[in-house]
Amino acid sequence: MPRQIFTEDHEAFRETVRTFLAKEVTPHYEQWEKDGIVSRDAWRAAGRQGLLGMAVPEEYGGGGNPDFRYSAVLAEEFTRAGTPGLALGLHNDIIGPYLTSLATDEQKQRWLPGFCRGEIITAIAMTEPGAGSDLQGIRTTAEDKGDHWLLNGSKTFISNGILADLVIVVAKTTPEGGAHGLSLLVVERGTPGFERGRNLDKIGQKSQDTAELFFHDVRVPKDNLLGELNGAFVHLMTNLAQERMGIAVAGIAAAEHLLEITTQYVKEREAFGRPLAKLQHIRFEIAEMATECAVTRTFLDRCIADHSDGTLDAVHASMAKWWATELQKRVADRCLQLHGGYGYMTEYRVAKAFTDGRIQTIYGGTTEIMKEIIGRSLLG
Repeated sequence: MPRQIFTEDHEAFRETVRTFLAKEVTPHYEQWEKDGIVSRDAWRAAGRQGLLGMAVPEEYGGGGNPDFRYSAVLAEEFTRAGTPGLALGLHNDIIGPYLTSLATDEQKQRWLPGFCRGEIITAIAMTEPGAGSDLQGIRTTAEDKGDHWLLNGSKTFISNGILADLVIVVAKTTPEGGAHGLSLLVVERGTPGFERGRNLDKIGQKSQDTAELFFHDVRVPKDNLLGELNGAFVHLMTNLAQERMGIAVAGIAAAEHLLEITTQYVKEREAFGRPLAKLQHIRFEIAEMATECAVTRTFLDRCIADHSDGTLDAVHASMAKWWATELQKRVADRCLQLHGGYGYMTEYRVAKAFTDGRIQTIYGGTTEIMKEIIGRSLLG
């Protein structure tokens, strides 16, 4: 079905993104995979191209356009290119809203221009070795010392953890922590006591730096409190819908692209003297995946439109996230199977998509957490 949510401006932006990928990302991606990290030059190039801070007000160097459909286009094209390592979605759609909606005027002047130019790369540090989806389990503490916070603790699985110049840290600012005792503190590169651990070795997304972070008696200025004191839980819940939408958009885009390249493969690949596409089982497999993708796309496009209008709720964002990412996982597995032995070779796109995409059902809230949110909304 023709998609109806994009205008000519969105499609022109899509061409800009494709040109950027062809020039600044794809030629270097294999090397980034080997290095385990992307080049900072690519971030600055993205800034010059206007791909960073699209929703940031123009007075701070951004695009001044909060229309989420531009973020959706960016996510779709990066997914189709198979280049998840340059985490512009994390920067724009997850970190960006915290800075634009919670930061003071002074903080915005200090951080947002560099954010938009790609000179300040960002991360958010929630997950700890003993606390993943459950924020109640956070142990990192920030003690009020009058003119500063004294931050102690550790975080893990932090995307952009090695490159990040600015990290939003979730910490306990009361002994109890939990829903009413967490705050957001911004820790900047070079702050004494702030150290980075290993660039973690993952099964996929090899070029996306994911790190452990350590905070030992880090003096965080009072001016680096982001949002309300002890208000982090509400701030985090407010922004999670957009994070989950970004993941869902990438999920359906990945499934559609895998279906596209697999459809072409089975037309060309022969077995038993004829193309695979002539076998009824293959046709049924393609038919099932095409139908699942079409139905999911319709729901996702409605969610994109609703989120752009500001009407999408957390429940439907959770539905979109778990369904699209589980579909992505199923399609990746089935498409790899249809490629046979070649599907297991990393030179084939389907193999990388299989490993790169496996994290989708985990981060941003696991499938199980999404179902719990939906179930609670229906059953109390």
